[in-house]
Amino acid sequence: MAYSSMAPSCHCLHFMNIVSQECNLKRVSIQSRRFRGLSTSLWSSGGFQGHLKRELSAYRHLVSSLRCSNTNAQLANLSEQVKEKVTEFDFKEYMRSKAMSVNEALDRAVPLRYPEKIHEAMRYSLLAGGKRVRPILCIAACELVGGSEELAMPTACAMEIIHTMSLIHDDLPPMDNDDLRRGKPTNHKVFGEGTAVLAGDALLSFAFEHIAVSTSKTVESDRVLRVVSELGRAIGSEGVAGGQVADITSQGNPSVGLETLEWIHIHKTAVLLECSVASGAIIGGASDDEIERVRKYARCVGLLFQVVDDILDVTKSSEELGKTAAKDLLSDKATYPKLMGLEKAKEFADELLGKAKEELSFFNPTKAAPLLGLADYIAQRQN
Repeated sequence: MAYSSMAPSCHCLHFMNIVSQECNLKRVSIQSRRFRGLSTSLWSSGGFQGHLKRELSAYRHLVSSLRCSNTNAQLANLSEQVKEKVTEFDFKEYMRSKAMSVNEALDRAVPLRYPEKIHEAMRYSLLAGGKRVRPILCIAACELVGGSEELAMPTACAMEIIHTMSLIHDDLPPMDNDDLRRGKPTNHKVFGEGTAVLAGDALLSFAFEHIAVSTSKTVESDRVLRVVSELGRAIGSEGVAGGQVADITSQGNPSVGLETLEWIHIHKTAVLLECSVASGAIIGGASDDEIERVRKYARCVGLLFQVVDDILDVTKSSEELGKTAAKDLLSDKATYPKLMGLEKAKEFADELLGKAKEELSFFNPTKAAPLLGLADYIAQRQN
């Protein structure tokens, strides 16, 4: 790539020399007495001078054409290079490699030890697969503002650990009472309800410990503290827990409208994605303005995630989803397709996707590519 781009530059320099020589020729003061055999009248009348001017004009036109042709070729080549740069980002490979890194880090973070049963239960749900959207969002946001995967990984793992805790508790009989998660029996079906509750509790407390202990000492302590505060708020009564309670109490309530539904999903689902992105940016050294921009992006993406989830619940089978389909319909829960209609819900999803991408327009498009790709991925996911 580097070598091929040198050739047009050399041609360009060659034409610049030609033009320079032509310009020098125009600056020469030509005295009529030097051209013997030509009358002064012929020179002064513009015969020879006109001829010379016409030659110079033709020469300039030729050089100009060549230069324009070469410039157009260079611009075309540059356009192709830019296009290549844009298209060379492989989102699938990015997701695959990041998910692999996250899985390896999670495996190391929660080893099997005494007492075996609770650690088996923790690892059973934590390492059961999944898309790893939250930790990858965290890493991508950190990289967006100049940080690295290594810096973000402890916080990224904490986001997935918290998410896993919420799934274990969410599946319990007093909550969603689900038997299937990620294509496997839910935690309480394998280990019993008591162990499932305690495994979730253990994961919750360990997430904070992991951030505090494992984050690189090169990250300023006030930033680590800010991430801990972000996470605590995200999963408390004003976050996931509050959203879950509001979701439970709204079941079977015909008066629940779109405003209440949005509040539930922002606090039950979107808040942890928002926390993942904001925390990654904080660890990466982002400014307050940058943090606010990625926070708005994540809030749109988080709500988008839930809208798509509601759509999939009524359009996909249990086999396709890896969990019980039509569960919300059977439990008479308020959903976007139920309150808006399926087509309007799809339009709302498109609107949220557009708003999310708009928030990223402030950043370098190459660095923002993973977050843009994640927004599309969430919008287009099929399970």
